[in-house]
Amino acid sequence: MTQTWYHIDRQSSLLIRTIHLKSVLQWLSSPSTPDGKMREKTLTMDTLNPQVKAVEYAVRGPIVTKAGDIERGLQQGQKHPFTEVIKANIGDSHAMGQKPITFLRQVVALCSFPELLNSPSFPEDAKQRARRILQGCGGQSLGSYSASQGVDCIRQDVAVYIEQRDKGVPADWDNIYLTTGASDGIVSILKMLVSGQGRSRSGVMIPIPQYPLYSAAISELEAVQINYYLDEDNCWALDINELHRAYQAAKEHCHPRVICIINPGNPTGQVQSRKCIEDVLHFAYEENLFVMSDEVYQDNVYSPDLQFHSFKKVLYEMGPEYFNTVELASFHSTSKGYSGECGFRGGYMEVLNLDLEVKAQLVKLLSVRLCPPVSGQAAMDVIVNPPLPHEPSYLQFHKEKSAVLGALAEKAQVTEQTLNTVPGIKCNPVQGAMYAFPRIFIPPRAVEEAKSLGMSPDMMYCLRLLEETGICLVPGSGFGQREGTYHFRMTILPTTEKLKVLLEKLRDFHIKFLKEYASLEEPKR
Repeated sequence: MTQTWYHIDRQSSLLIRTIHLKSVLQWLSSPSTPDGKMREKTLTMDTLNPQVKAVEYAVRGPIVTKAGDIERGLQQGQKHPFTEVIKANIGDSHAMGQKPITFLRQVVALCSFPELLNSPSFPEDAKQRARRILQGCGGQSLGSYSASQGVDCIRQDVAVYIEQRDKGVPADWDNIYLTTGASDGIVSILKMLVSGQGRSRSGVMIPIPQYPLYSAAISELEAVQINYYLDEDNCWALDINELHRAYQAAKEHCHPRVICIINPGNPTGQVQSRKCIEDVLHFAYEENLFVMSDEVYQDNVYSPDLQFHSFKKVLYEMGPEYFNTVELASFHSTSKGYSGECGFRGGYMEVLNLDLEVKAQLVKLLSVRLCPPVSGQAAMDVIVNPPLPHEPSYLQFHKEKSAVLGALAEKAQVTEQTLNTVPGIKCNPVQGAMYAFPRIFIPPRAVEEAKSLGMSPDMMYCLRLLEETGICLVPGSGFGQREGTYHFRMTILPTTEKLKVLLEKLRDFHIKFLKEYASLEEPKR
């Protein structure tokens, strides 16, 4: 093995020596049998569950790993053309500097340390909510397990919230399940839906571009992914003709059983119209599809002429023939909205028109993971049961909430407007959620170079951007995109000052990139 060192160049030699040293150390530390033979590992890449190998999650993929390496290098004094890594790859509000909502943290603190209930430093409305939550917990402690569906009084508060949000559409708290973020509920419902073999295997319709949780879960469950493309030229709207095309094509090789919608959209930032939602629900009714509505960004709507419409409310307004038959699961979370409390992993789902026996099976499935984090359940309660106008915490709460949403609306506009001044970048309006998903022109020579390196062109683009500017974005190929188009996803969460720096660096990089690979005269938009 060592003789091969002298037949390669100096740079590669260092790599081979490193690998050789690592293999020696692994051999020395490997457990062996009494007769001195090496013991083989039970779990290797050859024996690993192939469905796990098929799972991909671009939001925390290789670009982010590279960004972490660069960040550690900066801390150790390594020289780069920048002084910090700006992580605009993930919707983590607090990591980007957003301050917690005071009232939410007060209630969770009181639940976590009930001795504070005697402190005059906490307002009475926060204490009242904490006492109610604690009374619903075993031993009146946040440290006890809850029921698998969640703490009863919190589920009741969620039902009241939904009823108020939907202007009186009835909500039954028995249909509410508290979850570990929205992701837990989404995966649980998909587990219930996937069955069959061959052409009878369950097909799951997902929007493209999509949030990679869906494709990852579909891979892990060995379901069939059915792509339907959002209309980029029409602000990423749902196109009913595209739904029919995707459904009919998929029927040839699977059994389509469920359609997933993200509204407001991730990564695309659109807010679907009521007409689009009605079209989807009519389509689901006609084709007997289960509807999964991911509504975690329902508080994040920035365009003044748009509003969030819940799938449940639209279904109700379509009449009892629809409302009493279409199976619908909708999801919400503490992680987004104005609170941005990702770390608490709080969430809920509401499930409508589920068969009673299937409902019992869902409770059984949820029981396997015992219960969602009870602290996250408490945080979810505050989001659905915030201070009322007559309560002492209302003014501060309203001020903090308005400040967060107002800043996001401003940053959404700045992002869209700035990106659209850059030659070769086209960005649809960021109507909601926390992301922009602009289309980028990548010259043919750059496309060919990326292919020769064995990577997608937008991956090469984002790697170059990271290495030259310290900006960490996610290539559009990680979310899905029409063939021949390229995008990236970026969050609008950095502070306004840092966002402007990011956009300026991005503009300079993109123009330099175009000059390197092509003329600036006619970039495709």
